[in-house]
Amino acid sequence: MKQLSLDNLRSLVAVIELGGYAKAGDMLGKSQPAISLQIKKLEEQLGKRLFDKVGQRQIANLEGQQLYQHAKAMLAINDEVFRQFEQSALSGRLRLGIPSEFATTLLPSIIGEFSLLYPDVSLEVTSALSRSLLGEATTHDFDLILALVDPEQPSKGELVLQDELVWVGDKMQRLAEDKLSLVLAPNGCVYRSRVIEKLKQQTTSWRITYTNADLYGLIAAIKQGLGVTALAKSSVPKELDIIRHRNLPNLGKIKICLFNQDTQHPQVSAKLTEFILARLKA
Repeated sequence: MKQLSLDNLRSLVAVIELGGYAKAGDMLGKSQPAISLQIKKLEEQLGKRLFDKVGQRQIANLEGQQLYQHAKAMLAINDEVFRQFEQSALSGRLRLGIPSEFATTLLPSIIGEFSLLYPDVSLEVTSALSRSLLGEATTHDFDLILALVDPEQPSKGELVLQDELVWVGDKMQRLAEDKLSLVLAPNGCVYRSRVIEKLKQQTTSWRITYTNADLYGLIAAIKQGLGVTALAKSSVPKELDIIRHRNLPNLGKIKICLFNQDTQHPQVSAKLTEFILARLKA
């Protein structure tokens, strides 16, 4: 009976999500030729080409995208089985730093399951702007940090994914044609900097009507019709809608990275990292 290698499928998923063999190899700890060989093995087994060469890049074709969807589901089942049957011997205190928007959308799906599997782990979570979490004065206050990083900025963190920055608001609120109203986090926020940078490149008038570092505060302001904001697509809460309008420029991409600090409980940190990666890449 034919069987697909989960290891090969994991490499396929990494290549598609990270946009290249070299980046996938870096994340998985493999050489680029090794990744290429795994993809070739999958193509031989299925009798189909999975990637087309576009310029210097290998882009997943229709068959590659179809296999990608199956691969994600198979890997999710595999990882879930190991989590369920793994004996919980982990204990200790873990300090996690996370941007507030990801705390809102990511933590609810993690804390319950993680605490159930590892009841002896005390999880201490702090929500703040990425710039604050990664600042020299605070970075050592955490064992694990999830943070947003500009794609042009070098980073020592592990790249989780490159996400699209999108405009969000309340689709029931009409967007003014004469002046764009913005609801943003304070100075130092990656989203705020990108929004202002892009708007300055065009002629649309704009103003900042409300500032708040907390996502719930921004949601409340948007629901009151004070304006629109920008978020990573994977962090958009259910209360808000992705907005597209001719006056709203493309905001480009943002990197979401994990920073593992020196910690007294590296096994606990590694396990929580697995949970976060699985949720963000789902």
